[in-house]
Amino acid sequence: MVRKISIVAFLTVLITLVQAHEFWMQPVKFFLHPGEHTEVRFVVGENFIGEPWRLKQHKVEKLDLHHGNDVKSLVDSVLVDPKNNLSLTLQEEGTHLLSLESNNSFSELDAEKFNDYLKEDGLDEAFEQRKKTNSLNKPAKEFYRRYSKLLLQSGNKRDDTYKKVLGFPIEIIPEINPYQLKKGDAVKFKILSDGKPAFGVKVRVWNRFQNRTTIQNIYTEKNGVIETHISNPGPWMVSVVKMVPSKEAGAEWQSYWTSLTFGVE
Repeated sequence: MVRKISIVAFLTVLITLVQAHEFWMQPVKFFLHPGEHTEVRFVVGENFIGEPWRLKQHKVEKLDLHHGNDVKSLVDSVLVDPKNNLSLTLQEEGTHLLSLESNNSFSELDAEKFNDYLKEDGLDEAFEQRKKTNSLNKPAKEFYRRYSKLLLQSGNKRDDTYKKVLGFPIEIIPEINPYQLKKGDAVKFKILSDGKPAFGVKVRVWNRFQNRTTIQNIYTEKNGVIETHISNPGPWMVSVVKMVPSKEAGAEWQSYWTSLTFGVE
């Protein structure tokens, strides 16, 4: 009986990990006083409820803290700890941007799961390419790389750090400082693909409030912009994925996952 329970528990964890998609950086606090300490976890999962990102299997290639024109590398400060991957103190008042780039990882899915994944994330071009090449009934190999941004606010001063363009393959840029937002406000985000506005891209907007997650699926306009409203306080995340044919041997596809996380009081 115990063995059966253990097997079921293992399969549950395995299914959860297979289905895990979004990746983000989760701080203990989004709003800080100058000089105040916080901790940040790297998490992956669905429904804006994450599992610890396995740093023994994955690698942080770049981790930078941006404030104005200043950039500080924190990659050597990463901790292999499921409860705390980064200890951070923001000495200066203002809006701060933490950016992360992961190494390239590998995934292989059977045909049905891969096709469902493409449909779920709005990756229509990849799906149509598989259809055109009669590959819908074939498994797929994929390289994937994570890109993530976290905005933190120290003190009352707001600045333009939030809109810094970092040159990710797919990138999310708020059109106003999220730390100026309150419940009921409209907000726009621009999606850049290789530095250019991305049209017709499926974007997810997440909010976690009172132990409940709300998710919006919005497609970008011709100018690469989506618009939404702040319905609740709490943690917010905007996420999007891009998939292109792989230029490297060993996989047919290369995907880039990106997220932007911030808090609303």
